[in-house]
Amino acid sequence: MSDTSLGTPAQLRDPNYTPPLYKAIPLGVQHVLAMFVSNVTPAIIVAGAAGFGFGSGSPDFPNLIYMLQMSMFFAGVATLLQTITFGPVGAKLPIVQGTSFAFIPIMIPLVAGKGVDAMAVVMGGVLVGGLFHASLGLVIGRIRFALPPLVTGLVVTMIGLALVRVGVQYAAGGVPAMGTEKFGNLQSWSVAMVVILVTLGLKFFARGMLSVSAVLLGLMAGYGVAFMLGMVSFGAIGNAAAFALPNPLHFGLEFTTAAIVGFCAMAFVSAVETVGDVSGITKGGAGREATEDEIKGATYADGLGTAVSGLFGALPNTSFSQNVGLIAMTGVMSRHVVTIGAVFLILAGLFPKVGAVISTVPIEVLGGGVIVMFGMVVAAGISMLSDVEWNRRNMVIFAIALSLGLGLQLEPSALQHLSDTPRVLLTSGILPAAAIAIILNLALPKALSDEATEEVSGGMKGHGTGLKSKG
Repeated sequence: MSDTSLGTPAQLRDPNYTPPLYKAIPLGVQHVLAMFVSNVTPAIIVAGAAGFGFGSGSPDFPNLIYMLQMSMFFAGVATLLQTITFGPVGAKLPIVQGTSFAFIPIMIPLVAGKGVDAMAVVMGGVLVGGLFHASLGLVIGRIRFALPPLVTGLVVTMIGLALVRVGVQYAAGGVPAMGTEKFGNLQSWSVAMVVILVTLGLKFFARGMLSVSAVLLGLMAGYGVAFMLGMVSFGAIGNAAAFALPNPLHFGLEFTTAAIVGFCAMAFVSAVETVGDVSGITKGGAGREATEDEIKGATYADGLGTAVSGLFGALPNTSFSQNVGLIAMTGVMSRHVVTIGAVFLILAGLFPKVGAVISTVPIEVLGGGVIVMFGMVVAAGISMLSDVEWNRRNMVIFAIALSLGLGLQLEPSALQHLSDTPRVLLTSGILPAAAIAIILNLALPKALSDEATEEVSGGMKGHGTGLKSKG
C-alpha cells in the first residue's frame, strides 16, 4: 500500500513528482538494497569462472575488486540514463538498472579457466551487444511477436537452470576447493544453510523493508556466522585504494564471432525483458500502459548503458525486475527517488574499499544467497510459462527446445568436433533453446483441434504431471 503522507494519490502516480527529501532518500536507498547483491553477483561468478575470483589465490584478484566497483558505478550511470534521460535515451521512469544475469551463461564458456586476459573478449562482446541492443529501440514494438510467453518463459527458465550449479558449487566451497576434503564439508554447508534459512524466514514472515532486503540480510547473517568460524579475511581491504576513477579499456577489447553473436542474441531477449519491466512499472505504479516513447527510450538506455560499461570493464546492464515489484509495493512512482539511489551506487563505485569489503564475503556465504536468487530465476520462468496454452503444439516446441538446450549445456563434449565459435554458442544451452523455440513457434501451424488438445491434456493428467491445459 502507498503511504499517503508521501503525497496525494495523483502525485504518487506521477514520475516527475519528488517526495520530501527526508522520505525520498530512504526510499532511494531501499531501491539500492533491493538490487545490491544481484548487481555484484555476476562479476563474482565470471571472475570465478575465469580463475581470478574468490579463493583462487590468483595475483589478478584485484581485478575482481575493480569489477565489483564498476558494477556499482555503471549500474548508477545506466539508472541515471533512465531517470534523468539524455535526449531520446531514457524512459523518464523509475527504472533501476543493474548487471544482468542473462548473459552469464554466454560469458562463462568465453572465459572458463583462461584468466584475466579472456576478459578482453567479454568486453568486446559487451560493447557490440550493447550497441545492437540500443538499435533495437527502433523496432522493439514490431519484434515482440516473436517472443511469446512460451519462448520468454523457456529462456528465463534456462538461464536459471544454467546457474543453479554455480550456487551449489559456491555453497560447497567453490571451484578451488573441488577435489579436496574441504569441498562440501559440514562447515561450508552449514554457513550456506544459515543464509538460505534466514532469507526464507524474512521473505515469508517479515514485512516491508525486512522482506524486501531478505537476501541481503540473509547474507549478513551468514557472514556473521562465517566470521565466528574464522572464515573471513580482511586483508584485501587494507590493500584497496581509498578512491579511484573508472579506468578506460581496463581489460582491453577483443572481438570474436562467438562473443558478438552470443551477446547480440541475448541482447534481443534482454530488450524484450526491459519492455516487460517498463510495462510493469507503468501498470503497477501509474495504472496505465507504457507509451511508445517510454519503451524506445528505455531500450536505448539499456543498450547504451551496456556499451559504455564495456569500455570501462563492467558487464552488461539491464532493468531490474525486483525493483519493479518494489515500486508496486511502495506505490511511489517518482523517478527522482530512483535517481537518489543511482547517486548512491555511483558514489559506492568510486570507493574501491566498498568492493574490497564485498570481496571478504566467504564464497560459501555467497553460495547460499546465489542458490536462492537463481532458484527464483527458474521460478520466474515457470511462472511465465503458466500463461502458455499447453496444447500438443506448444508441448512439442517446449520439449524439443528444452531437451536440446539443456542437454548440450550438461554434456558440452558432445560438440567436441565443432570449431570454437559454434561450440561456445551451442553449449551455452540458452541460445539453441531460444532459437529452436522461436523458429518452431513461427513455423509450426497454430491451429489444433480441441479434441487433440484435450487428448494430450488428459494423457498428461493421467500420468500425474500436474500440467494443465488452459485451452
